[in-house]
Amino acid sequence: MKFNGTGEMIEALEYPTTTDEIIDNHGEHELELQRGTEQVGEILERLGTEEFETPEDVRLSVRSAVGHKAIGRRFYSDRDPTALGESGPTPLSL
Repeated sequence: MKFNGTGEMIEALEYPTTTDEIIDNHGEHELELQRGTEQVGEILERLGTEEFETPEDVRLSVRSAVGHKAIGRRFYSDRDPTALGESGPTPLSL
């Protein structure tokens, strides 16, 4: 995920601040994700109304609320065993 200047915007906010204040003033900032982009406003709307005391609080909230465009292949894991009743790749021991 690339913050594309959003990190500097987060640092420059006056704290404490709320999700609503950030959305109203900076919601159009876009983050570059692995499979597209998403605006800060879209991301923070998922959290409801919160108050942030520090820039780190905002960064953590944004990182935790990004959508599925931030991950690679959805529902893929090379670490989990194949579920019962499903066929999967033959295990390979290295």
